[in-house]
Amino acid sequence: MNNNNTSNTPYDYDLFVIGAGSGGVRASRMSAGFGAKVAVAEDRYMGGTCVNVGCVPKKLYVYASQFSNAFKDSQGFGWSKTTPSFEWSTLRDNKIEEISRLNGIYDKMLDGAGVDVINGRARFVDQHTVSVGDKQYTAEKIIIATGTWPYKPDFPGSEHAVTSNEIFDLAEFPKRIIVVGGGYIAVEFAGIFNGLGAQTTQLYRGPLFLRGFDQDIREFAAKEIAASGVDLKFNSNITAIEKQADGSLKATLEDGSSMETDAILYATGRKPHIQDLGFDNVNVELDSRGKISIDENFKTSEDSIYALGDLTPGMELTPVALAEGMAFAKTQYNNQPTTVDYNYIATAVFCQPNIGTCGLGEEAAREKYGEITVFESNFRAMKHTIGGREERTLMKLIVETKTDKVVGIHMVGEDAGEIIQGMAIAMKAGATKAIFDSTIGIHPTAAEEFVTMRTAKN
Repeated sequence: MNNNNTSNTPYDYDLFVIGAGSGGVRASRMSAGFGAKVAVAEDRYMGGTCVNVGCVPKKLYVYASQFSNAFKDSQGFGWSKTTPSFEWSTLRDNKIEEISRLNGIYDKMLDGAGVDVINGRARFVDQHTVSVGDKQYTAEKIIIATGTWPYKPDFPGSEHAVTSNEIFDLAEFPKRIIVVGGGYIAVEFAGIFNGLGAQTTQLYRGPLFLRGFDQDIREFAAKEIAASGVDLKFNSNITAIEKQADGSLKATLEDGSSMETDAILYATGRKPHIQDLGFDNVNVELDSRGKISIDENFKTSEDSIYALGDLTPGMELTPVALAEGMAFAKTQYNNQPTTVDYNYIATAVFCQPNIGTCGLGEEAAREKYGEITVFESNFRAMKHTIGGREERTLMKLIVETKTDKVVGIHMVGEDAGEIIQGMAIAMKAGATKAIFDSTIGIHPTAAEEFVTMRTAKN
């Protein structure tokens, strides 16, 4: 690709970005748009984890898994009984085609911005030089944006388990699956495979999954997820996996019991994908978790080297990486110093039912503010009264009593991710409970519950 930007830098580039994921692409494209001469190196696939083995394919599979309940629900609304069948290969292959389309869009975006795309793993030679293959490139500034990689513990037979990198493309649909982990990725995949018709078990070594979320939300979600058909086994872990003659897997648990299954997914966390980057040649400090330490402008301990996205200590969310890439470009190349405000960042867990959350949970809010007021609504959605599903919805508002400011909003229920986005805007604007109360709701919707809660829980 030809870069049309002009620069007076003595280096080959003003900016060299290692990693073409969400943050790296945004930083590259916007910096080039502001006049910088930019290159980005990518050794795997355009768009990074989110586009290829994360947010995008996961949400597509969530959609696919929701049809099983939709077919059942439709009968109560007068639709004739049918016996639909699910074909894994169709979903998998259509996903592959869609991701390939998105990869091409990322390539075109970078090309259109005048960014040089270099295929290969970049490694540091010194603080201003990287090598890709047998070529070296110099740059005034270098960004590390290589994201994270799934972590799978090493134990007897662990090679028979897959991670979120491989789970989307299994050759055959597993009629039985064990999902190991207690974070949002594990919870989401348990819901996906349960919805697609697999006999699904989720194991977690702790007493309750989704650590860090509001306690009521965790407990309510566990109850609803178990009711949906996922076999939740807390305080449980695998010690060994053995492949059987018929291709199935035998998992031995810590208590000595065993389970037979067709696939085992390990979703036990992710670690910075910084191996083989040549860190021996530069002074880039890591924190206690192995993440790259940065200041508010994403600078590492090496003045010319920056880092952003999931491999830094902040929240591991695609929109956060995008915001960081934009802030970097504005600060460095548009004379517009910009930092990212990490307060009131909404997020969703696409389990079934969904979880949407913004701000503090009840426990964290009480610790920070002391006196809080909690409002809660627990109901069966109108859709399910005729559809027949027993699934319930929980909504929760947390208010700092002294200021009446809403400091936490949480929901477990259908479309929670869609609903929480608008709530996050209100929180970012500093909305009080009085403002929520004076807002007229849309009837009949689940979202209107957030503006009709009047009786405090405590």
